[in-house]
Amino acid sequence: MTEESNNPDIWNDPDAARIVMQKKASLEKTIQDFAALEAEYKNLSELFEMAPEDPEVAAGIAALSARAHDAKFITLFNGPADGGGAFLFIQAGAGGTEAQDWAQMLSRMYARWAERHGFSVEVVEESVGDTAGIKNITYRIAGDRAYGWLRNEIGVHRLVRISPFNANGKRQTSFASVDVWPDIDDTIEIEINEKDLRIDTFRASGAGGQHVNKTDSAVRITHLPTGTVTTCQNERSQLQNKDMAMKMLRSKLYELEMRKRAAEQDAAKAAQKKIEWGSQIRNYVLYPYQLVKDVRTAFEKTDSAAVLDGDIDDFMLSLLQR
Repeated sequence: MTEESNNPDIWNDPDAARIVMQKKASLEKTIQDFAALEAEYKNLSELFEMAPEDPEVAAGIAALSARAHDAKFITLFNGPADGGGAFLFIQAGAGGTEAQDWAQMLSRMYARWAERHGFSVEVVEESVGDTAGIKNITYRIAGDRAYGWLRNEIGVHRLVRISPFNANGKRQTSFASVDVWPDIDDTIEIEINEKDLRIDTFRASGAGGQHVNKTDSAVRITHLPTGTVTTCQNERSQLQNKDMAMKMLRSKLYELEMRKRAAEQDAAKAAQKKIEWGSQIRNYVLYPYQLVKDVRTAFEKTDSAAVLDGDIDDFMLSLLQR
């Protein structure tokens, strides 16, 4: 039992009790993960004594070493929603095609990162760019501790490069913003008054031709008290799109409440600024040199190609370990 759970007043507050139980479940899973590592270590030790030259044993040891390295960071995921999946939203900043292309590059980076972790990635909603790239995209990323990994990616991301859309080959700076909120479990109750909702339907957008929806199947839900908006257009029917949009709304409202509580304890995430110069959390420089640097921790890497291919764990860990 945690210190909080020993406090009888906690159980008179359903929200506080829920958070305690989530922490308890997270701790139990952490213990199970370490127990599994210990059992595998003992098994491989016995096999190594019997057959030290066996290539399968060597491969098992290498795999266990990689898992043990990752396990060092498990205790960093200690937020109430860190153990679950996440919704990730990318929005192109001002700048037209340049920013929209950068938003698409970011979307690929996060998709590749998720694949490296064995997470599943689902496109919930996407608005394609006018000429290239995307205006925005919403991913649903399912996997163990996906939200814990992603929660510090919220903010503005800045790209500096030679523009592929500029005939004069000039250096161009582009911006895109990232937002993340937890994919909360259905057992978490979020009260939403139907009178507080505005539900709009529209035709799903696409690349044209056979991909354009002929019916108003896409759904946009606006929570009037908070101004929170969720949209889904990638499911097969209006009902399915509405269900997914409502799920995202519940998750967003949950995250808003968590940020509000954190702010009250002077531990809130910094509010997102305008998607422009001076507000970025990370710089991706491709010209005149190669460097990706996080503004918050000063952590940097010179292999920008690898970073844009999803190698961003070290940036995330540098923030989690602060």
